[in-house]
Amino acid sequence: MTGKPLRATDLSKPSPSKTFSCPSLQQRNRPKNTASPHTHREEEEGLHQSMMKKVLAFFSRKKAHRPFKEYYAQWIDSLNSNLLPLLRRAMLSSSPSNLTTHVEMVHHHFQAYYEALDIAASNDVAQLLYPEWRNSLEKPFLWLGDFHPYIFTNLLRSFLDDDDDDDIDDGDHEIDETWSFCDTPWQILMAWKNPSETLMARIEQIECALRLMVPALVARVRNAQSGLFDQVAADGGMFEGNREGTKAVVGKVVMGQMDEMLGVFLDANRLRKSVLAEIIGEMNVYQAALFLEGLAQFFVGFRDHELLGEFERCRIPIS
Repeated sequence: MTGKPLRATDLSKPSPSKTFSCPSLQQRNRPKNTASPHTHREEEEGLHQSMMKKVLAFFSRKKAHRPFKEYYAQWIDSLNSNLLPLLRRAMLSSSPSNLTTHVEMVHHHFQAYYEALDIAASNDVAQLLYPEWRNSLEKPFLWLGDFHPYIFTNLLRSFLDDDDDDDIDDGDHEIDETWSFCDTPWQILMAWKNPSETLMARIEQIECALRLMVPALVARVRNAQSGLFDQVAADGGMFEGNREGTKAVVGKVVMGQMDEMLGVFLDANRLRKSVLAEIIGEMNVYQAALFLEGLAQFFVGFRDHELLGEFERCRIPIS
């Protein structure tokens, strides 16, 4: 299970003279004087995003025959009620082939989800870029229409950090009563003990690629938003007082920018798919089972009604 290697040039569209290297390994020269304060830029970007949301929704080329939120609800239910319990059962079995089958089933379920995102975006990208149907627990983790790809690498790092903590606190920590050591195969218990150097090196490469690609995609969104309003302001002025003419110009500009926003979304989604496939492809079956169990729990947890209700009651409004 080896995915296609990630390349910064796939998504960032750099100029031919631009050379990429890992940001953590190079010195980045920053200008001494900035053109405007960060707060001003954040306010301006927030205004652009709000206006872009309304404009895209109004001029959306197609309305999805089936809202994506309905597909997502069924997808989550299948993951929670069927695939996750089967994976956990396979993790307690002594058959590696049985575990491999269920690992592949869960991985395929996630890849099918990202394929469905692509199809839904082609019909109506606005419902994904600005998803009102997402709940208040999910929204802080969203990036360009879905969960941020850093979630994959952060989850992976959590297994490595847990292993380090075990080495330091060995014998001092309490054992979770819900975890049955007697029934769990030794390979599962020791899956993240002493991970291979090849895996560690690949993790570094994936994280380095993300540090290049994520800012490049964000820059494309910012340029699309800025370009939209600049062009509307320039072209719309020619039809001052002519409502139909202004609407036609705005519609033409928005349609062009929607193509760019769709392209950015598809590239972001391709990045999510690639990172997940890369990570799974570098793991053994026991590591992959634990990783996918954690990832499934993460997705399912946001739909926990009790947790969501508690969050809503404790949330402090921002004034």
